[in-house]
Amino acid sequence: MTTGNHTVEKIGGTSMSRVNELRDTLFIGDRERDDLYGRVFVVSAFGGITDLLLEHKKSGEPGVYAQFSNADNDRGWHEALDRVAKAMEEAHREVLTHPGDVEQAHVFVRDRIEGARNCLIDLQRLCSYGHFRLSEHMLQIRELLSGLGEAHSAFVTTLLLQRAGVSARLVDLSGWRDEGDVSLEERIMSAMEGVDPMAEMPIVTGYAQCAEGLMREFDRGYSEVTFSKLAALTGAREAIIHKEFHLSSADPNLVGADAVRKLGRTNYDVADQLSNLGMEAIHPKAAKTLRQADVPLRVTNAFEPGDPGTLIDDQPADAPAVEIVTGLDIVALEVFEQDMVGVKGYDAAILDVLTRHNVRIVSKVSNANTITHYVDASLKAMRRVERDLNKLYPSARVSSRTLAMASAVGRDLNGLSVLTRGLQAIAEAGFEAIGASQGPRNVDVQFILEREHLKPAIKALHGALVEGDAKVFPLVA
Repeated sequence: MTTGNHTVEKIGGTSMSRVNELRDTLFIGDRERDDLYGRVFVVSAFGGITDLLLEHKKSGEPGVYAQFSNADNDRGWHEALDRVAKAMEEAHREVLTHPGDVEQAHVFVRDRIEGARNCLIDLQRLCSYGHFRLSEHMLQIRELLSGLGEAHSAFVTTLLLQRAGVSARLVDLSGWRDEGDVSLEERIMSAMEGVDPMAEMPIVTGYAQCAEGLMREFDRGYSEVTFSKLAALTGAREAIIHKEFHLSSADPNLVGADAVRKLGRTNYDVADQLSNLGMEAIHPKAAKTLRQADVPLRVTNAFEPGDPGTLIDDQPADAPAVEIVTGLDIVALEVFEQDMVGVKGYDAAILDVLTRHNVRIVSKVSNANTITHYVDASLKAMRRVERDLNKLYPSARVSSRTLAMASAVGRDLNGLSVLTRGLQAIAEAGFEAIGASQGPRNVDVQFILEREHLKPAIKALHGALVEGDAKVFPLVA
């Protein structure tokens, strides 16, 4: 395809489960003929499907991948794959109304599911010989399984739009039965060859099979990487992420729908802070791709297509302000060692252990004899970390504690006394901050709390720092 005046737009899994509603708003709405086109859509799997294929993103409940990797027998992963097939069929029955389309979708699911099943059976048989190790192929298995979800949703969406009279075209990047071992760029450009987004509507899978292996680095953030790379390579006018909600100053369920404010505009620095707090507007690596290609990013509400949403770019704020108050559950890993004073290397060794156990660090604090890492991990994972650290430092006291972190984020917090006012707001709400910190760049302030106090603390902080922020507090000389 040739680069042109088109947009590349991504739809998340939860929104995809309502794709029949999006057909009448986002995809078509008031548009007619040529106005329908000039848009390339990258779609995620229907809500819950990837959880069934891999593992539940939040609870960790095993899906096909987890069952297969820990299989004592074949029954578990076969049954898990059957559940995926059933869930896929239920998902497309919800959005397709024409019997012919439903049947085509059924056939598609059977072909992909049974193809994957046969692949896993053959791999198990091969690895029954001593020369082959199943562990060496697990990443490829994870890639194969994850691609099933996006291929299914893209196929169903294409059927739905074609039935509505749209010239929709499936662009399958999942590499199904493809012998080519190509780079991500080659995969995208080859699939888009001959595609004219100004005359048709490409529906692209969020997963792309490539030699680099997207899941090796990005795991389940791969769809945003595909989306950003597609936008950059095709010279998109704008990259748009459609969510179920506007990018707002807080969760409306916590602070009230009348209290939140749509951001309207922010920058990539804020987006990075949100990603660190688990409130991901876009994957940091995907944002970097768009920035380098000079493609603006917009985050919109998928079900309010007339609203421009929030533009994310590199522009500084017009004036200091807290833009978002959010938070997440964390675990505080504390290593106390009396002999740590003046000795180098403790922190590096702790980081090595956390990295080995794939534990994500959110923040950290330290003093003369204690290093505390605030991490996003399960207590089960932390028990393994503690065991390794106790072996490494037998005289140290190593402990983990469940806590929460609330954070006030903005492009520019200079002169707002956010740390002081935030602590006061938390105290006035009847809670106590266990810790608090603010970096010199003045883009976020973090408050450490008991886990059960997180939600009311966010509400209190939002009330004081966003709703009640009518003036800039002067810095004390």
